[in-house]
Amino acid sequence: MIDLYEEFRGLISLLQEAEIDYAVCGGLAMAIHSRPRATVDIDLLIRPESLEKVISIASSAGYSIRGRDLSFAKGAIEIRRVSKIDSESGDLLSLDMLLVTPEILPIWESRVSAVWEHGRMSVVSRDGLIKLKELRSSGQDLDDISVLRKDETNAG
Repeated sequence: MIDLYEEFRGLISLLQEAEIDYAVCGGLAMAIHSRPRATVDIDLLIRPESLEKVISIASSAGYSIRGRDLSFAKGAIEIRRVSKIDSESGDLLSLDMLLVTPEILPIWESRVSAVWEHGRMSVVSRDGLIKLKELRSSGQDLDDISVLRKDETNAG
């Protein structure tokens, strides 16, 4: 069985060693900013010029299955996916790399540093996460936005 946390920790460590800028987004960013929720992938915001190097790093960690390119919100969200399969369980884990597009650039520029047990990591800001989720607006995204706004109101 694939351990999402260990996979995440390993990828973040490899990116930091290679000095590649990134920002955690998606379900793992929800856990950082609000509360944990079930997620089955790792989402990272990266610059387009880092894509090939990130794919190479991910490949060295076993992410050798290249998915098809995805585009949402009239091209504002461009996703490149690589996945790995656990040889024992058959579980699949995907790394989704969201490219910094002109529409996402303000979200990228507002990323913040978060402390965790392995040091510091870069994560999209709470407002940036909301804006990113508003661009896609899937059912899960809308639920996440509601939780983020409710938690923000309760904290204030």
